[in-house]
Amino acid sequence: MPQFLIERNIPGAGSLTPADLKGISQKSCSVLNTLGPQIQWVHSYVTGDRIYCVYRAPNEEMVREHARMGGFPANQVSEITGIIDPTTAE
Repeated sequence: MPQFLIERNIPGAGSLTPADLKGISQKSCSVLNTLGPQIQWVHSYVTGDRIYCVYRAPNEEMVREHARMGGFPANQVSEITGIIDPTTAE
């Protein structure tokens, strides 16, 4: 299944409390349950003013629908076409 990287511009994201992040996670999971098993949240990275999320979904439209239903920004959605790491150099 295709994977997507979602960039969410959220000012102050890096200062969100654990309770804030729990609430965001719960909302996301609730929307995922509504949309069904064809979309999956893999993980997210929280930085100063952004959250970067990795999702598996059949298409970008479903990723954007998740964002719309959850009230989350999806400023940039990019399909992941490959993954590299230090072992790629071997």
